[in-house]
Amino acid sequence: MKKLTSFLCAGIVTISTFLHAGAQDKMPRPLPQPGYYRMTLGDFEITALSDGTIPLQVDKLLLNTHPGQIDAALSSYFQTQPVETSVNAYLIRTGNHLYMVDAGTAELLGPTLGHLSASIRAAGYTPEQVEAILITHIHTDHTGGLMEGDRMVFPNATLYISRKEAGFWLSKEAMEQAPASRKKYFTEALTKVGPYVKAGKVKLFDYNGELFPGITPVATPGHTPGHTFYAIASKGQKIMFWGDIIHVGPVQFTDPGVTIEFDIDPQAAAAARIKAFREAVRDGYWIAADHLSFPGIGHLREENGKFRWVPINYSNSGNGQ
Repeated sequence: MKKLTSFLCAGIVTISTFLHAGAQDKMPRPLPQPGYYRMTLGDFEITALSDGTIPLQVDKLLLNTHPGQIDAALSSYFQTQPVETSVNAYLIRTGNHLYMVDAGTAELLGPTLGHLSASIRAAGYTPEQVEAILITHIHTDHTGGLMEGDRMVFPNATLYISRKEAGFWLSKEAMEQAPASRKKYFTEALTKVGPYVKAGKVKLFDYNGELFPGITPVATPGHTPGHTFYAIASKGQKIMFWGDIIHVGPVQFTDPGVTIEFDIDPQAAAAARIKAFREAVRDGYWIAADHLSFPGIGHLREENGKFRWVPINYSNSGNGQ
């Protein structure tokens, strides 16, 4: 009897193991993380959109550092290299109008990115509903998603770009004078932004006030010649869209003087970053940044001479503080 019991138990274990293994084989692969996060700002609705993430060996990109600085800063945030870096964009709904800040990458930077359109749809909108796209600057990871092949992804949208930014990246003369390592950015700009120019869907501005009620561009040159913040205000609340004033939070919050090889004018970029950090601490408004960990929304504090990022508190209703 004991032998029979042992045999039956062994058989049950074997069958259970087999069935469990079979279930694992049939289990679907995990889906990507949800691609949007919504919050309210006065009468406006802000929706962070994920274009995806990309692992970056940041010690090959960051400049003006000293030995060991990057890894030590990352370690203090429990991060290691390569750093999984977010590419974010943002929807702004003001009543019956839908605007967007930046446009992701499309196919230009690999398969882990290019998910902006899917994130827009997951958030309950469609690319065709976007009326205006506020471009912080014309770099691949901010304008690449404007086109998919020969198709305008946002056919009903007008691009708003600073005159200085457009005059640089869309200039054949500037491209001819650029170092060989940067010429591809000019080519990509012409490929991704050029069709909107030809279609009469680009408006240039000179920082002379609001573009729309509650939406004001702010000049922050350095990373690019016409790099732009967008200040959004409603009912006494404010959020500042930072674009590429920061790329690697753990490093540049502790040392804003650290720059990145993509900066056209590193000294001006560092100065703009320090100014932006101090203003954000002083005024206490919301910040949204394209490369801080998704959703890239939060506040900034200054403690013991260093800046500390305080991410938004998750809220299912979108009212996180």
